[in-house]
Amino acid sequence: MSSPTRHAEIAGGGLAGLTTATALAQRGWSVRLHERGRELREIGAGIFMWENALRVLEEIGAFDEAVHRAERIDSWRLYDERQRRLQDDWMKGGDTRLYTVLRPDLHRALANAATKAGVEIVTGSLVAGANPEGELILESGKVLKADLVVGADGVGSPVRNSVGLNLVVRDLEDGCMRSLIPRLPHDPVDNALEYWNGGRRVGVVPVTPDQVYIYTCCPSSDLTGRARPFNKESWTESFPHLRSIFDRIPDVSRWASFSDVRCHRWVNGHVALVGDAASAMSPNLGQAACLAMTNGYGLALMLEGQTDVPGGLLAWEARQRPVTDATQRYSRLYGRVGTRWPRPVADVRSALVWAAGRSKRWQERVNVAAHQGAESVRPSLRRAG
Repeated sequence: MSSPTRHAEIAGGGLAGLTTATALAQRGWSVRLHERGRELREIGAGIFMWENALRVLEEIGAFDEAVHRAERIDSWRLYDERQRRLQDDWMKGGDTRLYTVLRPDLHRALANAATKAGVEIVTGSLVAGANPEGELILESGKVLKADLVVGADGVGSPVRNSVGLNLVVRDLEDGCMRSLIPRLPHDPVDNALEYWNGGRRVGVVPVTPDQVYIYTCCPSSDLTGRARPFNKESWTESFPHLRSIFDRIPDVSRWASFSDVRCHRWVNGHVALVGDAASAMSPNLGQAACLAMTNGYGLALMLEGQTDVPGGLLAWEARQRPVTDATQRYSRLYGRVGTRWPRPVADVRSALVWAAGRSKRWQERVNVAAHQGAESVRPSLRRAG
C-alpha cells in the first residue's frame, strides 16, 4: 500500500517560496502557497543569478523561460574613484556561470513552474503565524494543518516571529536605488561594471537586449544620494564619466535599505524558514536570492523519502546554513568596505581590494555560495567526470 501524500503550507509567494513549493510538489507533496498580495507578481529591476541558482532553475525546469532574454556576464569589473581597474573578474572565475535576469522574468518562470508542478497558489491570503506542530495560522483565524510549514515571508516574517526563531533583524544603514534604463550601443556587453567613490557605488549591468540594470548604493546618512527623485547632478559630481547613465534613470526609482536577519535556528518542529525570513542579507555579492532558491530546493531534496520531517529539517539546516552564514558575513564586510571606508585613506582601500582579488584562497571564501552551493544542488559533471 502506498504511503499517504504529505502536505506543505508555504507562506510567501516570492522567489524562495515558489522555488520551495515547486521542488516539493515535483517530489510528490501536495503544496499550498499563500501570497498576501492580490496577485502573484514581482516588482524590481535586474537580479544576478549565479551558478548555484542556475542549477536550481535547471533542476525544476524553469531555466529556459527565466533566461530567455537575460545577459550572460563574462566579467565583473570594479573601478575606484580614480577610475583604476581593481578587479577584472571580481568574485567570478572558473566554470561559474553568471546571468543578469529581469526580476519579473525570473518570478514569472518560477510561478509557471510551480503551477505546472501542481502547486495551489492562493492570493490575498494573510498569514499571522504558525506553530511547531505543523499548523499555519491565517489572520482570519483559520488554522491549516500540514506535515510541513515553510516561512518564506520576508524580513518581517510572521512565521519566524511566531515560533521564536528570530535573533537579530538589523538595518545595515545603507541601501540602493535599482533602475532599468534604455540600452544604447556604447553600453557594456557581457560585462558588469561597478564604480566606487567614497561611500557611493554604482553598478552598470546589461540585463536584456534593450535594457541596462543600474544600482546606485550609498549610506542611509547620504540624504542627497538617496533622495527621490534621483539626484542626477549630485551623482554626476561623484561619477562624471557616468552622466549619460544618470540622465537615463527614471524619476520613479526609489531608495531601499538593506537588512540582515539572523536566527537562533531555521527550524522548529515541522516549521522551516527560507529566504529573507531566515537569512536576509545585503545584495553586495549577488547571492541573497540565489541562496534563497538553493536553500529552498535543498529542503525539498533533503525531505525526499524522509519519514521524519523534523529530523530531516534539522539535517537540512546543518547542511545549508554554513554556506549561507559565511556569505552573509562576507556580504556585510563588502558593504562596510564599499560604503563606510574613510575617504582620506581611499587609496589604502583600493590596494586592499586589488590584493584580495589576487588571492585564490580569498576569492574561494567569498565565492563559497556559487561553488559549494552549486555542488549541493547538483554535482558538476565537469568536476565529477
